[in-house]
Amino acid sequence: MAWKIGTAAAVALVIAGVASSALPGPPVQRAAWREEYRTPAAIPFPEDNPYSAAKAELGRRLFFDPILSIDRNRSCATCHVPDLAWADGRPRAQGRHGGDLDLHTPSLLNLAWQDGPMGWDGKFQNLESVPFGPITASANMGLSEAEAVRRLAADPGYASAFAAAFPDAAVTRPRIEAALATFERLIVAAPASFDRWIAGDERAISESAKRGFDLFNGRANCAACHSGWSFSDGSFHDIGVGRDDDLGRGRLKPNSVALRYAFKTPTLRNVDERGSYMHDGSLRSLEAVIDLYDRGGIDRPSRSREIRPLSLSPDEKADLLAFLQTLTSGPSTAPVVAELTETPPRP
Repeated sequence: MAWKIGTAAAVALVIAGVASSALPGPPVQRAAWREEYRTPAAIPFPEDNPYSAAKAELGRRLFFDPILSIDRNRSCATCHVPDLAWADGRPRAQGRHGGDLDLHTPSLLNLAWQDGPMGWDGKFQNLESVPFGPITASANMGLSEAEAVRRLAADPGYASAFAAAFPDAAVTRPRIEAALATFERLIVAAPASFDRWIAGDERAISESAKRGFDLFNGRANCAACHSGWSFSDGSFHDIGVGRDDDLGRGRLKPNSVALRYAFKTPTLRNVDERGSYMHDGSLRSLEAVIDLYDRGGIDRPSRSREIRPLSLSPDEKADLLAFLQTLTSGPSTAPVVAELTETPPRP
């Protein structure tokens, strides 16, 4: 990640901070931590799916159009609602027949910085491979790949849009995936008070939030997984939550003890607008999340080595909460999508 601290000295400071007290660290230590959260210069796009405004606009149209569901009454935006931090505000996603699906709807904020496998259990190779999971799932959108391609190819407006985005007007699954992924990489968290503080405005966040930042990077060790500007390492960890039969990435990697009960680290951007929490929506508030980490979760062989009881005081918990609340960009009614331009946009 381009915004990571690159010097051995800085890394040593971070490691040393794990065992530090809850009191604010020396100015040089906090300054080193702050450097890890600088806003990146541009939104990254993969070489095999470069940005174009026409492709992004096609992806935007597909994202909000119920044409990709069998009953034409669901779209990607049914579960990923802009006004709800690109999630749905439910413990678990609602299926097309009315019941709950198995997992909590993750936010789409800052997916451009999520490398590697996607989804709670990493069953998708990359962002491009995600769309047809929910599109073809019978409990979700329930539309076959062949019918999705047929519907779009038969629509003159879409035929024109595909021709503008790609060398010819052919509608194919890879092009649907590429367009949706391009649009989704534009869903970027707007600057929050935390970012103004990182940029040098010392009055942008409270002293309580600053102490929470020190805890987050120091003794509480949250930054071990929720790292960088996007507050996610893009990896999978057992944090000590979930049912015994809820194996997460361990279902796909049965020979790995470390990946049993492991789920992908979500971003913390706009986190206080996104309850419930965890892959199964089992925790209803940020206070409950902090309490889970304070207890250390379920002690089992697969639990991450970064997770252990913290014995936080009530004041320390309040400081952590105050810090997390600085990561929200603003009113949830303000959709966050980078502007469509002919050149790759900035976050």
